[in-house]
Amino acid sequence: MRIAWFGVWWRLVKLTLAEAALGCGAKLEAPTSVSNVGALEVCGYSINSRTISAGELFFAVRGERHDGHDYIQSALELGAVGAVVSVSRVAHLSNATLSAPLLIVEDTLVALQALAAHVRRRWGRRVVAITGSAGKTSTKDAVAAALGAQFSVMKSAGNLNNGFGMPLQLLRLEAEHEYAVIELGMNHAGEIAQLARIAAPDWGVVTNVGMAHVENFSDGQAGIARAKYELVAALPASGVVFLNGADAYVSQFGRDFAGKVVYFGAGPCADPAILAAEELADGLGVTVQEGEETFSLKLKLLGRHHAVNAAAALAVAREAGVATERAIAALEALVAGDRRGEVILVGGATIVNDSYNSNPEALKSMIATLAARPVTEPGARRILIAGEMLELGEYAPALHAECGRVAAEAGIDLVVGVRGNAVHLVRAAAEAGAMSVFLADAGAAGEWLRRHLQAGDQVLLKGSRGVKLEAALTAIDKLGGEHPQ
Repeated sequence: MRIAWFGVWWRLVKLTLAEAALGCGAKLEAPTSVSNVGALEVCGYSINSRTISAGELFFAVRGERHDGHDYIQSALELGAVGAVVSVSRVAHLSNATLSAPLLIVEDTLVALQALAAHVRRRWGRRVVAITGSAGKTSTKDAVAAALGAQFSVMKSAGNLNNGFGMPLQLLRLEAEHEYAVIELGMNHAGEIAQLARIAAPDWGVVTNVGMAHVENFSDGQAGIARAKYELVAALPASGVVFLNGADAYVSQFGRDFAGKVVYFGAGPCADPAILAAEELADGLGVTVQEGEETFSLKLKLLGRHHAVNAAAALAVAREAGVATERAIAALEALVAGDRRGEVILVGGATIVNDSYNSNPEALKSMIATLAARPVTEPGARRILIAGEMLELGEYAPALHAECGRVAAEAGIDLVVGVRGNAVHLVRAAAEAGAMSVFLADAGAAGEWLRRHLQAGDQVLLKGSRGVKLEAALTAIDKLGGEHPQ
């Protein structure tokens, strides 16, 4: 009985070309030389011709810099089972491309999203969606780990959380998955609502409302809050929303929600509630209260914000029926993701590479982490290397300056600003009493590190994705950096 059930669900998620065409509203065309083309099985989905694998279906989507229609033949040569193409481009395709199975649609991105929605609904199980201005990816990882202590979980990779990446993650759903944990990002109003229509989440987690992407909101943080609330508005009346009780905006999101509301973190209604969070040299010690019981966790993650992430994960796991002890064990096994608090040891110094992205709230949190790290060598320093924070619009000078003052007041010995508006961070830090340096780009930051890094130094690298601050580590790698985690 179990085998028959599994087989039925496997057919629902694994699609043939004919089923894929139906799901994305495409007309399937192929030369007569290809027999029974509709029965060909699709092994996966891709929008990148360079990384596509044999048997995958290639969606020729148009991005900011490239049009996938220019790379269809490359994808086919690497073994793509077929390509989803726009009807407006068919006449311009080569004869070689026209000899392959093609799924013809009006808009290839819309087709990708439609197929993702189709697969998600045929899969039919619980989707947990996570959003917030900061900490989405870390919270997603924590929630997936806690649920994974008991269930088979599909977790979206990295921070693939927009209209291109999130549908591709839903297309990874397999029959054995019992939960899907995905991330919903946004940089303008209406984006989360659109993503939620595709993903149809049952449960939602909102971490916080900050100033990330504020340049796209004329009414500032209030507009960002309304955009984040789109996830709550999209949940069914039978759903559950998990809200950070310590966030001034998020804590209000449950007032009009018809389903179940669970608060986590801090605040009068929080359960799980954070009782204490202590920065350790190798992680974070957290004490939480869940109901009448108190639990202690030792996370291998740097930053007090991970206490809130862990509380969110425990709340979701409890709602799913996972024993708290099992969820805690899974959380304690988590390690930092790529460029998200990685610890690198080099020449007796310690570098915390948190360079994947940045915004004011996240930077201030990690400044507190840097300030708490022990400095024991004579003459050693706490050094902040802060890349420019992008998409802040007219608020950028003031928000950078605020972070500079926070760094100086936290006792950071040396503040290095990298690129653009980071000059305001440097000036404010200097005015508040910290030694400060401004550098033009990540390469200059790497050269500065190569020349000035000393044994015992504690260094934090953090900047927006566009700054590519990880390039500064190239110079460090030449010195033989080690990654103890």
